[in-house]
Amino acid sequence: MEEPLRIIGDGVGQPDWAPPVELTEKDLVAMYRSLVILRTFDERAVSLQRQGRLGTYALYWGEEATHAGPLHACNDSDWLFPTYRQNSIGVLRGVKAATILAWWRGYGGAHGFYQVREHRVAPICVPIATHLPHAVGLSWAAKKRGDGICALTWLGDGATSEGDFHEAMNFASVYKTPTVLFCVNNQWAISTHVSRQTATPTLVEKCVAYAMPGLRVDGFDVLACWKATKEALDRARAGDGPTFIEAVCYRIGAHGTADDPRLYRDEAESERYRALEPLGRYRAYLQRLGALDDDQASDIHDEAKALIAAAVAEMEALDFPGVEILFDYVYASGRPDPLTEGLDELRSIERRPEVKPLGPQPGASPGDADPLPEGA
Repeated sequence: MEEPLRIIGDGVGQPDWAPPVELTEKDLVAMYRSLVILRTFDERAVSLQRQGRLGTYALYWGEEATHAGPLHACNDSDWLFPTYRQNSIGVLRGVKAATILAWWRGYGGAHGFYQVREHRVAPICVPIATHLPHAVGLSWAAKKRGDGICALTWLGDGATSEGDFHEAMNFASVYKTPTVLFCVNNQWAISTHVSRQTATPTLVEKCVAYAMPGLRVDGFDVLACWKATKEALDRARAGDGPTFIEAVCYRIGAHGTADDPRLYRDEAESERYRALEPLGRYRAYLQRLGALDDDQASDIHDEAKALIAAAVAEMEALDFPGVEILFDYVYASGRPDPLTEGLDELRSIERRPEVKPLGPQPGASPGDADPLPEGA
């Protein structure tokens, strides 16, 4: 089996390779900044959820390289199609972090949804693989218009078991759409290990059935993720069709804040992968290159913490919507009697003393949260 593409070494046994020549030192530091923002958002969101100030949250600690690397390879005109795991990718495209936090809090409307056309980031997709045909369809339209726009869509290893995945792969290949399908193989579809999902040794070999180019990369290596995506986008813009990328990493944390992975896997394995996490690894690489010093890194971390702290304060200052938002956007106008009765029942639950509302608690200041763990 061919080894995944890797650029960043470990400073011990695995050697470093030079960064791609297209990237300037400024580009390299910008990518580090993106990793820090993503990590800071994720850690703060988990902290808020544990305090009852956010709903169930899907964390991505350790997978940031698979988000930032591909994003930085895109043109601003390209479209992104994230899953729940890339939930904060829009922040790197100008979406307000407060909006995404509000989405995780269950807010709808203007509070919890961003303008997808403005940012060219599709809605966060929770159902598995249903967004893949959308990405292929958009990129097909872009091809027919000849505007040079590509679609980058993420998916997990579990998505390759879904019919939508195969339909999207087949359509993209037949019509040579400018689509990059970036598969984050973190080896777990909730509690199902990848070895129980497929009989093939790798996921990338699935693309052979569709006559589609594919490659494997180290999913903890932000530069390898950038390079693979950039080459795939260049192919797509040249009219050579889609590419499938398998980024091999590991889901170091839980599937979400409602999950306990100790029930179905040996957490000693997670600790082994924790040493490979992308933020500390990339910081050490940049320092070996002489592209980043401790003061610069500290400033970037401080900026990210301030950004997310301000977003938390903004989110918690929003008017708390009532339970009736559960029935918004269901009917064009009015509500049938069963929904009205359901709404009355929900309101009665909300008035019960044992129910703790989701929102700022008495004595809590907007933006307060547990201190963040120190970043790498």
